[in-house]
Amino acid sequence: MHSVPLWLWMVFAVTVLVSLAVDLLAHRHAHVIHFREAAAWSAVWVGLAIAFGAVVFLVVGTTAGVEYTTAWLLEKSLSVDNLFVFALIFGYFRVPRAYQHRVLFLGVLGALVFRGIFLAAGVAVVSRFTAVLFVFAAVLFYSAYKILREEDDSFDPGKSIAVRLLRKVVPVRDEYAGTHFFVKEAGKHVATPLLAVVAAIEAADIVFAVDSVPAVLAVSNDAFIVYTSNAFAILGLRALYFMLAGLLDRFHYLSKGLALILAFIGVKLVLHASHKTISSAVPEIPSLLSLAVIAIVLAVSVGLSLLRPPPPGAPPPGHPEAPAESASAAAEGGGSAGGGSHTPGPDPPGDARRRPEPPHDT
Repeated sequence: MHSVPLWLWMVFAVTVLVSLAVDLLAHRHAHVIHFREAAAWSAVWVGLAIAFGAVVFLVVGTTAGVEYTTAWLLEKSLSVDNLFVFALIFGYFRVPRAYQHRVLFLGVLGALVFRGIFLAAGVAVVSRFTAVLFVFAAVLFYSAYKILREEDDSFDPGKSIAVRLLRKVVPVRDEYAGTHFFVKEAGKHVATPLLAVVAAIEAADIVFAVDSVPAVLAVSNDAFIVYTSNAFAILGLRALYFMLAGLLDRFHYLSKGLALILAFIGVKLVLHASHKTISSAVPEIPSLLSLAVIAIVLAVSVGLSLLRPPPPGAPPPGHPEAPAESASAAAEGGGSAGGGSHTPGPDPPGDARRRPEPPHDT
């Protein structure tokens, strides 16, 4: 564990809260976010993460700074999978592009809370039962295997537990009502499809935590390092999504790179756990080497994707932008978003990571 002064925790908390407030005020009016705006915001989030990393280097030390940078880059790379899922969810529920930032903003708030809970639990368990790292390593190896074999679990937004629970708790209407999550109909409050979209986004992040939490705990078991790195990576997800919307399918080698990174982190976990529980003679992989490996794999994956673009093909089903105010095509089982009886629409893609439905600028 690193010796982190209380004031640095406070600086982190204030930075996050102020950043979220500024972001919310800047996007208080629903509008379509195009590439230039998204790129500017992405630069802001990356700049904040790097600046905070520099403070960690200066205040906590070089080891902590390297661990923070490694964990942030690792989480940033793994979060690319989230972008594909965002695209699938927005396509499935036919979310108008002007409302997507509001949904992702709430999704980020939920992710910050859930990741905090999962990471705190992970740090507590690892600090008491180091052998659990072998289990975490097995999870990462299995995830890497599925990605390499293209056997990733499919994600059906309409069938996620969160969305099904929402439908049981409150009725969900068919039509959007601007950025409202609830409207009054016949004297009763009913949810709009936008609330179901938020539920699907949160459910997806919980699923992805299964990979990202064990991975970041392989870099450090310090609560400050793992949470701050995760938080800054999560904060930049929205801008990264809008910046890469329409380009996600071009990075076709990135999934292979992510699989290699997961496998490498799995090896790091096994060696670390063996060093702690079996013999101190077992070597460990230093954080600086981990940082270099992650950076090189990412660079090579992106470079190969750009040098060898995928063969041209037909766009995935549902790729054209959907009508602005209707979610009836996002039916459960092909019906309406609220579960009503409507003409069945096209089935959503089965695998979010292989068949994204990103919106694109017109």
